[in-house]
Amino acid sequence: MEIQVAKRIHVSYATIISETITSSAQVRGTGIARRTPEYIQKKIESGDAIIALDGEKFAGFCYIEAWGHGKYVAHSGLIVAPKYRGIGLAKKIKTQIFKYSREKYPTAKIFGITTGLPVMKINYDLGYKPVTFSQLTDDPDFWKGCQTCKNYDVLTRTNRTMCLCTGMLYDPQTKNNNGIVGRLQSFKNAFKRDEK
Repeated sequence: MEIQVAKRIHVSYATIISETITSSAQVRGTGIARRTPEYIQKKIESGDAIIALDGEKFAGFCYIEAWGHGKYVAHSGLIVAPKYRGIGLAKKIKTQIFKYSREKYPTAKIFGITTGLPVMKINYDLGYKPVTFSQLTDDPDFWKGCQTCKNYDVLTRTNRTMCLCTGMLYDPQTKNNNGIVGRLQSFKNAFKRDEK
């Protein structure tokens, strides 16, 4: 399995990625915004995506969107092909795109909205914290992306203050993120206190 930054040579996977996102939303019966093959293609061509391939077979995908002039970055479209689910691939893709985002946008707050418990757990392990939607980007173009979600009416009825999704945020300025590094630092600090 190879997980890498998607390049122009991967554009041929745009249709299967889009179809996999759509079919996953239907199977799960939850809100997942649809993404057209053309939109996926733009993300691949701009170098703002991670793709997982098993040889030549599509296995997984996720892309980056920057908002508020790079102050916020969202990871969207995280999808794993059915054949590759349940083996930890989503976590590997999410970890890779998280690292890539931190390199590309080192001061940006990284956020996501999801209804999926596995994604919430992955985000939490990376240091994200649950937040209200008011702590996410106020860029209207981000919220337009929710229009194809079956729960969009909830979001609009509440003036974007809540939905069925959970907002999660990683703030690089926060010293004690919950991720692995944050937890290791808290263990280290606890041992230092015990030694005194």
